[in-house]
Amino acid sequence: MQIAVLTFEGFNELDSFVAAAILNRMKDKGWAAYITSPTDQVTSMNGVTVQRQKPLAFAGEADAVLVGSGIRTREIAADTALLSGINLDPGRQLIGAQCSGTLLLAKLGLIGDLPACTDLTTKPWVIEAGVQVVEAPFVAHGNVATAGGCLASQYLATWMIARGASMRDAEDAMHYVAPVGEKALYVERAVRVVAPFVATEADIAA
Repeated sequence: MQIAVLTFEGFNELDSFVAAAILNRMKDKGWAAYITSPTDQVTSMNGVTVQRQKPLAFAGEADAVLVGSGIRTREIAADTALLSGINLDPGRQLIGAQCSGTLLLAKLGLIGDLPACTDLTTKPWVIEAGVQVVEAPFVAHGNVATAGGCLASQYLATWMIARGASMRDAEDAMHYVAPVGEKALYVERAVRVVAPFVATEADIAA
């Protein structure tokens, strides 16, 4: 599973790095999550500059895509030239968005009027884009999932591993990164949040 973690100028470190780190717990099974950006380097909202691992075009080739958020998402959402270079296909890709990344999915036509999650700051902009926002940390429809709140990135990663591999693999990945003394609690919560959507997809596939 090759995963593009879309990371733009002004990005939120928690969105890109936490999800990528959890997904890369699957390296021994051939998974790899890459920081994917339109430019060679991007600087976070807190001044952390990173080198991209893959160009933006990789998003169209990847098996899965996560769209992170940041302080410049509204600018990006209005950049039609940039958006035209993001070619995603929910028919063959697992696609997730974090916080203001939901706005980008809306602009790309991947949400429509389906309920979606986002952060409180972005909520009015997502509603303005015609999306029904739900007060929840995570929701998925088919191969497209959205999460709201920086630390909800763990739910996107759990869902993606459960869908692309198995729930047991997702539990193992979460168990590794969860705080000592609270591992069972963290794993149980992550599974409780995403399992209904994973079960629904399994039923559909069957």
